[in-house]
Amino acid sequence: MMNNVTEADLMILARTIYGEARGELNKPDGGKHSLEAVAWVVKNRAKQKRFGQSISNVCLQPWQFSCWNTNDPNRQKLLDVTFDDKVFQTCFLTATNVVLGKSEDCTFGADHYHALQVFPYWAKNATPTAKIANHVFYRLG
Repeated sequence: MMNNVTEADLMILARTIYGEARGELNKPDGGKHSLEAVAWVVKNRAKQKRFGQSISNVCLQPWQFSCWNTNDPNRQKLLDVTFDDKVFQTCFLTATNVVLGKSEDCTFGADHYHALQVFPYWAKNATPTAKIANHVFYRLG
């Protein structure tokens, strides 16, 4: 369990999960693990402190989670989504469960990830800890 997690942190985390992985939910090699994996990366970063002092800081740090970039097509979707959306409900439940320690870290300590169709410079000499649906995960910190 993490200390000092606010309701705002949970909403930002749920929106980050929604923006980054909602399309993975119905994939056979993804499912809930895809959502949990994004949440675990945020949680693992928050524990390190170098990415921010709170879940919200970690999620909203510029250029870290592309769904929050002003030019990203997902940004408006994640800002507009409400609890009427069943997928967002699942994202919020996932965020809550990960923060409360009610799920296993399916990323094995990862603090970075990327989609399969991109290959960032930082992944060049890194060893993946997991591959879940369309994302590859790494522990760099």
